[in-house]
Amino acid sequence: MGILSSHTSTTTILSLILFILCKGVSSATFTFVNKCEFIVWPGILSSAGSPKLDPTGFELPKGTSRSFQAPSGWSGRFWGRTGCNFDGSGKGSCSTGDCGSGQIDCNGAGANPPATLAEFTLGSGSGQDFYDVSLVDGYNLPMVVEGRGESGPCETTGCLTDLNLQCPTELKAEGGGACKSACDAFGSPEYCCSGAYNTAATCKPSMYSQMFKSACPKSYSYAYDDATSTFTCMGADYSVTFCPSSPSVTSKQTAPKTTGTDGSGSETGSDSGSLEAAMLANGSWLANLATADSTRPQPSLVHQFAFIILTLFSLIFSFSHL
Repeated sequence: MGILSSHTSTTTILSLILFILCKGVSSATFTFVNKCEFIVWPGILSSAGSPKLDPTGFELPKGTSRSFQAPSGWSGRFWGRTGCNFDGSGKGSCSTGDCGSGQIDCNGAGANPPATLAEFTLGSGSGQDFYDVSLVDGYNLPMVVEGRGESGPCETTGCLTDLNLQCPTELKAEGGGACKSACDAFGSPEYCCSGAYNTAATCKPSMYSQMFKSACPKSYSYAYDDATSTFTCMGADYSVTFCPSSPSVTSKQTAPKTTGTDGSGSETGSDSGSLEAAMLANGSWLANLATADSTRPQPSLVHQFAFIILTLFSLIFSFSHL
């Protein structure tokens, strides 16, 4: 009986360890929401060393949303492309945020500035996520990032203001659909935080970055704007909303259709005026934007199957020694 108890205890412990490991394997759900009055083509770029997400670009019609998963530890950026023209084979280009791939998929290419960027580094295991909305490469669309983590809502960040309407003439992109950064417009080291200005001590906010910061106080306005622009959360799922305060959502309307990766649709939505109300009430952007709460995905089928097999093995092993 001593041997039997020893074998049983060992296999039980192994089962528990595998169960804990399986439960620890998780990912984050990202939901893109388009509240603009036009089609947006989101682009996705994984950082070096992070797995490529699929797709790396897609069409998001107005009033719709789309969700997908990114694995634990993933790092990368998202942005919205506008004024795109793609043919039936998916070949074409965009007037703002184009990634230069010549296709709907960006295939490892980033956004050509100016473009509003949402940047993420997901924690591994129980580590924190880091995220921000950046105007360092300029601006083309209003964007807000919301998160809901293990302990509730995360800090919301982004840029509600349409900077294209107040962009200085010297920063306006051709066609007026985007607003350049001072670095992109002039290329001088003091604006680009390069050369002799490549440290936080030497690179200071310019009058142009201060204009961006005044309009969008939670967004990155220049390279060393970390203190008020980087946010953290744990075990969160995120929504990235384009044009969160566009005229189409300033009054009650039909909830947008949510298009999943399998092509199916379901109706989701929230009071469209809640974002501005929350900002006026407490100065924070903690409104629930266009999507219902999503949950962390369960362990993969492979891990579940492995756990079941090991559990069955422990039972068979125990009975064989009775």
